[in-house]
Amino acid sequence: MRVRDFLLLVAVCLIWAFNNVLSKIIVSTWGVPPLFYVTLRFAVVALVMLPWLLPMPRPAWRIVAIALCLGGGSFALLFMGLKTTSPSAAAIVLQLGVPFTMLLSVLVLGERVHWRRGLGIALTLAGVLIVTWRPGFALSTGLWLVAASAFSGAAGAVLMKQVDGVTPFRFQAWVGLVSLIALGLASAGFETGQWAAATSAGWPFAAAVLFTALIVSVGAHSVYYHLIQRYEANLLAPLTLMTPLATIGLGVLITHDHFDLRMALGGALAMLGVLIVALRRKPATELLVERELR
Repeated sequence: MRVRDFLLLVAVCLIWAFNNVLSKIIVSTWGVPPLFYVTLRFAVVALVMLPWLLPMPRPAWRIVAIALCLGGGSFALLFMGLKTTSPSAAAIVLQLGVPFTMLLSVLVLGERVHWRRGLGIALTLAGVLIVTWRPGFALSTGLWLVAASAFSGAAGAVLMKQVDGVTPFRFQAWVGLVSLIALGLASAGFETGQWAAATSAGWPFAAAVLFTALIVSVGAHSVYYHLIQRYEANLLAPLTLMTPLATIGLGVLITHDHFDLRMALGGALAMLGVLIVALRRKPATELLVERELR
């Protein structure tokens, strides 16, 4: 992976980490219904991305499936889970996205996992588990929803690898539109008191929606979609494990969360794994193909 692309991915993970903290506040502290919150987020995305909507990429069913997996499905399930579970427990379960992506990329895309990359993935996952593990861990309903979110995101990432010639902004336009329609209907059918909760939260909620829509979805996710098209799915998946580590770091800085030696050791182990994955040497044939594509 190029240094520039690796730094872009680091920035994306930092934005995602802050968004995790913010989303927990929105659905738990402010009491905004999660489906309604995600609907407003994708309404802004769809409006901003409207100029890139047409023509619709083909095949249409795959674009809709990607939009539901990466957009409405993944985010709705995650925020519904955060309603009843802690961010640290959710961070553990979200790491299921790594084996999910690896399994799907092997089964669907025919990708292979080199032993060195496998070692890096194992070190990174072990480090994150050391950092986030707590005694008495059990899968509650909220954590099952988070696990479903991890699988949805992994499926969307692998499906995207099968689509060629679609720009990240066009992906964003269709993710926004499809998610807006699906989640809007779901919120109207299953949630109550949406506008009352939003009004009670006031302008901070409006600012949070704009941040999550413009900075997180339009900005960070567009960059991530670009990286998915450029690199193998099972290379990017373990690198995004930087997100839970950054979430813990932001928790220490913003909310003064407890930080001890166990967390420091786990973080160092995870980052070592990330470095091994990122600095994997490519075969000569792969490098030759890249030169031809340039």
